[in-house]
Amino acid sequence: MENTDVFLGLHDFLERMRQPSAADFVKSIKSFIVSFSNNAPDPERDSAAVQEFLANMEAAFRAHPLWAGCSEEELDSAGEGLEKYVMTKLFTRVFASLPDDVKCDEELYERMALVQQFIRPENLDITPTFQNETSWLLAQKELQKINMFKAPRDKLLCILSCCKVINNLLFNASIASNENPPGADEFLPVLIYVTIKANPPQLHSNLLCIQRYRSQSRLVAEAAYFFTNMLSAESFISNIDAKSLSMEESEFQNNMESALALLSGLSTDMDGLYNLNDQNAGPLPREQLIDSNHQALNSKKEKESVNQPKSSERKSGSKKVTYAKDQAPITKVPSLSEFENKGATMLLKEDKASQVFQEYPYLFANVGDLTINDVEDLLNNYKQLVFKYVCLSKGLGSTSPSLLSSNLHTPVVDHTETVKETEDQKIAGLKDEPDKDAGMDDGPKSVSVSEEDVESHLPQVEADTHQGGKNDGTSQ
Repeated sequence: MENTDVFLGLHDFLERMRQPSAADFVKSIKSFIVSFSNNAPDPERDSAAVQEFLANMEAAFRAHPLWAGCSEEELDSAGEGLEKYVMTKLFTRVFASLPDDVKCDEELYERMALVQQFIRPENLDITPTFQNETSWLLAQKELQKINMFKAPRDKLLCILSCCKVINNLLFNASIASNENPPGADEFLPVLIYVTIKANPPQLHSNLLCIQRYRSQSRLVAEAAYFFTNMLSAESFISNIDAKSLSMEESEFQNNMESALALLSGLSTDMDGLYNLNDQNAGPLPREQLIDSNHQALNSKKEKESVNQPKSSERKSGSKKVTYAKDQAPITKVPSLSEFENKGATMLLKEDKASQVFQEYPYLFANVGDLTINDVEDLLNNYKQLVFKYVCLSKGLGSTSPSLLSSNLHTPVVDHTETVKETEDQKIAGLKDEPDKDAGMDDGPKSVSVSEEDVESHLPQVEADTHQGGKNDGTSQ
């Protein structure tokens, strides 16, 4: 289902829930959210309860006069709207709700952070014909958005967008080289490589959220194929070793050691810089920050060159390294993408978010709304935006700043899709301040909800973003 259809489906669902004849539906939804939230987390039981509730409600929709004479598409949209609303309300109750899930997230993130320092496409037997690391950045960007959303369908969409970018790139490469169309043997290694390089936070919990709470009747066909490949990629990365990367054991262990030393050193250096910055109550000059990063990298490389054994010594002996258990956990250095995600999350929680965008009159404009007199203004705004973004990227130490590359090149995803998904989030959570379970907090949660907490949510939840959603639909 397209983004516009899902937005309209949620809007239509909420509108119908405001009708007096929908009082029983509203009562059932509130009752389910309250009873579900007050139970202790049990993934197997919780998944079955959500799947059963969604199926029963959709069956009730079909038999209710509110949907009399509706097409299958309209009924499907109502089901999508119900799933989005319910799962947004239950997000903090079901996402990373168990310590084991949190631990898996951390271990997977650390493993990918290490492996991405030395892995090359050749390690996964990706032939030169299909190697295109520059364009793979577009796929990485899509996958890194997965933690911005709460509803299972929205998270799944990030995976589908990533996979479609990869699939299209492989297909175009096969045409250019007159080779057979790529299959699973060509697709999965690239997906694994892209996932390692993207290293999306809480990947394990995000996949579990989709697997457990996405309506099973909709997790079929292309969506099921790409999602299964992502599960395979996660399994491969979790068990990655020297053999799976076509390396000698000693080489793999040395690479892991070097990556751990590099990341640990950078984390320590960055912490020192941040502490110094706090003490001085002022920002460090950009040149000083970059020079400090370079010095840290150079010092690590010098140590590695002194301590690294010769190639003959590597082959003669193997050495085990306990990079996950015996070493202190890696302190995460925020990336530019993570700053973007954090800002987007903060924006969604602000009551006056819509006022922020009033300063940008062209954000929701359609092509037909523009005149020739707008070109100069748009060009000046674009130049300022690029300059500020590149300066920010360099200031944060990003080696390859990219502003709107996904919009200019990707054959699958455009910017209005991301805006639309953001507006969908606001529909389900922006006005619901009393309901703290709609936040983006990580880790295990314990919540208790009463019917008073959700009593007024259904009638008013879409009020703030009605205009923004309308613009999204037309611009798409």
